[in-house]
Amino acid sequence: MIRQIIKIDEEKCNGCGLCVSACHEGAIGLVDGKAKLLRDDYCDGLGNCLPACPTEAITFVEREALEYNETEVKKNMEQNQTNKENKQPETLACGCPGTQSKSMNHEKTADIKQEHIAAETHLNQWPVQIKLVPVNAPYFKNANLLVAADCTAYAYGNFHNDFMKNKITVIGCPKLDDIDYSEKLTAIIKNNDIKSVTVVRMEVPCCGGIEYAVKTALKNSGKMIPWQVVIFSTDGQILEG
Repeated sequence: MIRQIIKIDEEKCNGCGLCVSACHEGAIGLVDGKAKLLRDDYCDGLGNCLPACPTEAITFVEREALEYNETEVKKNMEQNQTNKENKQPETLACGCPGTQSKSMNHEKTADIKQEHIAAETHLNQWPVQIKLVPVNAPYFKNANLLVAADCTAYAYGNFHNDFMKNKITVIGCPKLDDIDYSEKLTAIIKNNDIKSVTVVRMEVPCCGGIEYAVKTALKNSGKMIPWQVVIFSTDGQILEG
């Protein structure tokens, strides 16, 4: 049948995941750091996701599509609720996993009755926010660049020593910052002698935006620079990288 349904422009999508949260039917998910319409029959065509998109990547179109299946949507939502109660993963994206609350119990280390030893900082410059750092700052010369999602330093206990040491660190959150990081990062890489780039992100879908921004910046810079991506779980474990 011909009906109104959403269309997602991958070129405009920054992978922030806000549309995933806004779509209560679970019709949208993140695939390879980009928002995708996963099932036509889960999209009601009302467009709750449109105002949530900061880059205006979502529009309405009239096209051949499966009829909205309210019964299947309700079944999917009920199944996801059951999965949550049983601590199982959802069957389909319905709300951003990055906003799901949970508690984490770490083993407590024995109290050491000795003089407090301060941890060493490895922050080598200021400011650190991607949107605030000057493109031509002198500290970018011959730098090993660390591009980190905001949450990573809180999730991984030894972040300074294992990741920030001997690097210039810039941070951001594509879900909270209404900015296209790829433009700023392209300018930094293009205008400076960057030796390497390390991307550190969380496992949650919205963090795909920061990885995508770095990939885009490297491509647009026209330079061949060694780079890698490290992914943390929400409980601070290294999943990839």
